[in-house]
Amino acid sequence: MRTDHDHSLRQHLIELLKGGGAHATFDQAIAGIPVKLRGQQPSGYPHSPWMLLEHLRIAQHDILEFSRNKKHVSPKWPEGYWPRQPGPPTSGAWNASVKSFRQDLQTMQKQLANPKTDLYARIPWGDGQTILREALLVADHNAYHLAQLVDVSRLLGAWPER
Repeated sequence: MRTDHDHSLRQHLIELLKGGGAHATFDQAIAGIPVKLRGQQPSGYPHSPWMLLEHLRIAQHDILEFSRNKKHVSPKWPEGYWPRQPGPPTSGAWNASVKSFRQDLQTMQKQLANPKTDLYARIPWGDGQTILREALLVADHNAYHLAQLVDVSRLLGAWPER
C-alpha cells in the first residue's frame, strides 16, 4: 500500500511540474512571443518576457542544483536571479534559455520518478529542506511567473485570446 502511495505522489508531483491542469504550460506561455517583443516591457509593468524567462530558468536551476549538489553556490539575492537587461543579449539567448529550462525541468522530474530518491529525507547540506519541498517550490515558483509571462504577453498583444 505504501508503495502505491509513494508512486502516486511522485506522479502527481511530475504532473504538477509539467504544468497544465489549472495553468498554462511553459510551452504555451512562450509559444506566441515574437522575437521583436521578447525584450519589451509593457507600460507600467516591471518585466519583459526575456526577464521572466531568464528568472524562471535561473531560479529553477538554482533549486535543482541545491537539491542534488552540496557544492552548489546560489546566485546573490536578488540581483543574481534576474537578467541585467530587458532583452536577450544575443539572437540565440532566448532559445538557449528555453532549452536549459526544459532540461532542468526534465532532470527534476527524473529525480522525482526515481524510487531511490527519498522525497522526505532532509537534504544534508540544507537547513531542513527535502526533495519534496524543493519540487513543490519549483512548481509554485514556475506557476507564479508563467502567469506573469502570460500577462506580459497579453499586455504586448502577443497572447492568443481563446
